[in-house]
Amino acid sequence: MVLDAARATALGWANECTLTTFFFALVGAAWLGSYALSFVRMIVDISRPGLPLTRFGAKKGAWAVVTGATAGIGRDFALQLAAAGFNVFLASRTASKLEEISQEITSKFPSIKTQVHSIDFASASSEDYKAFGNALESLEVGVLINNVGKSYDEPMFFQDLPDQDSADIIEININATLKTTKLVLPGMISRRRGLILTVGSFAGLVPSPLLAVYSASKAFVSTWSQALGSELKGTGVEVELLNAYFIVSAGSSGRIESKRPGLDSETFFFAQTSKLSKIRKSSWMIPTPSTYVRSALSHIGVNGGAVGQPHISTPYHGHAPVQWVVDNLMTRSFWLGYNRRLHIDIRKRVLRKREREAAKANKKE
Repeated sequence: MVLDAARATALGWANECTLTTFFFALVGAAWLGSYALSFVRMIVDISRPGLPLTRFGAKKGAWAVVTGATAGIGRDFALQLAAAGFNVFLASRTASKLEEISQEITSKFPSIKTQVHSIDFASASSEDYKAFGNALESLEVGVLINNVGKSYDEPMFFQDLPDQDSADIIEININATLKTTKLVLPGMISRRRGLILTVGSFAGLVPSPLLAVYSASKAFVSTWSQALGSELKGTGVEVELLNAYFIVSAGSSGRIESKRPGLDSETFFFAQTSKLSKIRKSSWMIPTPSTYVRSALSHIGVNGGAVGQPHISTPYHGHAPVQWVVDNLMTRSFWLGYNRRLHIDIRKRVLRKREREAAKANKKE
């Protein structure tokens, strides 16, 4: 009797353990399956085409407005949108450089019209924006590229950041984006056709210590893009934030230098996190501006690496897996600590280089 009871108890425990094991195995399989499905969605997304640009007025007389248009990805957006059949409105700070890119466009695409407008987004007054709006008023704007931006000259702690730099980052990265969008949005809604692309950054994906204000500004435009895109559902206006990692751009010396996306390179506000990484040429993960823009314009409406995130796209095939890893592997604390260590190390190298240069200068004296 005792033996039978013990056997029955053991069998009961075994059955219970089997059910428990099965339950946890099922949960684990579902968890792994969700990650696998997310990864497959990312691969499929970067492989499929996005919305055609003709939907937004390409080859139909519509205009594309590009801010920060004289260099880097802004310049390539202007050139490739012209090639796609848009007339191009170029807005940036330096009039002479605007004229150069305007002439380049008209020489390459004689049928395309261009207009230029010089505006310093860091200090633009309400009257400056009124003049900007007046210049755009008669145009059928089909596409807006919010590209102009500013970052730190070098990673630094928040308390050391000059107040003017902080104010400029907020004014250029946030206020200029909002104000420019507001100038063209009513016309897009009335025509039930429009595309608003805002250049973001991985610095807004994960907070970046020692780039705190820049990082926060990019997080702002990410949240704003998602909210605005939801507001405009059903209006015919598409809103998308372009999440980008490193992109290379040609420096004035002709060398290739890496820089954070979204920076207006004519104002020399390069993010030193890239410049000091010693990247001098493009790679599978770090595209040229031309390659990146081509990817962005061919994947409109496609999430890419931003799986399941409405109105956000990480279209470039080398950036998409990086965002997927950041979103799905390790914790936010891990990535926050990683960014902190990275930027502290970069700052140390900047200071050491500055000391060496100062020592050399003293020797010459």
